[in-house]
Amino acid sequence: MKITPHTLADVAALLNAEFAGPADLPVTGLNEVHMVEHGDLMFVDHPKYYDKALASAATTVLINKKVDAPQGKGLIFCDEPFTAFNQLVRHFQPLSYSLKPVSDTAVVGEGTVLHPGVYIGNNVTVGRNCVLMPGVVLYDNVVIGNDVIIHAGAIIGGHAFYYKKRADHFEKLLTCGRVVIHDHVEIGAGCTIDAGVTGDTVIGRHTKLDNQVHIGHDTVIGEMCLLAAQVGIAGVCRIGNRVTLWGQVGIASDLVIHDGAVVMAQSGVTKDIPAGSVQFGSPSDDSRQRLREMASMRQLPGWIEKLRKAGL
Repeated sequence: MKITPHTLADVAALLNAEFAGPADLPVTGLNEVHMVEHGDLMFVDHPKYYDKALASAATTVLINKKVDAPQGKGLIFCDEPFTAFNQLVRHFQPLSYSLKPVSDTAVVGEGTVLHPGVYIGNNVTVGRNCVLMPGVVLYDNVVIGNDVIIHAGAIIGGHAFYYKKRADHFEKLLTCGRVVIHDHVEIGAGCTIDAGVTGDTVIGRHTKLDNQVHIGHDTVIGEMCLLAAQVGIAGVCRIGNRVTLWGQVGIASDLVIHDGAVVMAQSGVTKDIPAGSVQFGSPSDDSRQRLREMASMRQLPGWIEKLRKAGL
């Protein structure tokens, strides 16, 4: 999320926290570790990730350990960086609910059709010649391109599924990102596409989603992809161009599915998939290998019976 530029000292003062580094260091955005860019502020609260955070593109880091600030970076010290990050999100993006079917701050393009029951939130942009079927919900800050069709009951821009486990509850990381859907996309009935935690969840041009597909936060899907019914993609995945995911495929978080890959129905993806690969199974692997394994398994009872009769 981009913010009005503040200095390191300004942000530390908002949190009533100590800092290290140049007081006038600019802070121009809030981001989490997978999405950070120069000028961003991020948080880290586990020793396992200290080095990654300090070496990242982020120029300001909320951290729960006193360490020296790397050259050109600023540190803000606080006991609970996760909570402090939420404080900053709420400061720079205060809660604001629209209780109208179409928010006063939404922009809807010429020729777009809104069926009964559509809800369009704050700061949403919908392009030209789109069709939003009954019951479509667009949360705040969603961006829809031109010639997009969204079928009944789809929910675009829901909060990211991102929590920190505390002793007696789960603390939610507040969502301040967006969903961006490019031109000529079709979204099936009952689909759910979560907003980025701090960045964008993206659906590329001419990609088509069947019914009841779920896309997790900060996932980026390329152009000309086909996702069949009940596909589930966890957060922070990268799906290339012309990828096909057949029904009920599940993809674990932070994976890359390269251009032209095909994943057969009911497969579970737990590692990156090379370009052009055809995968099957759970965990998924090369489809030919998986089918050979299945054929061998069908012959196993016969082999065991032959061994038994041979007294082996």
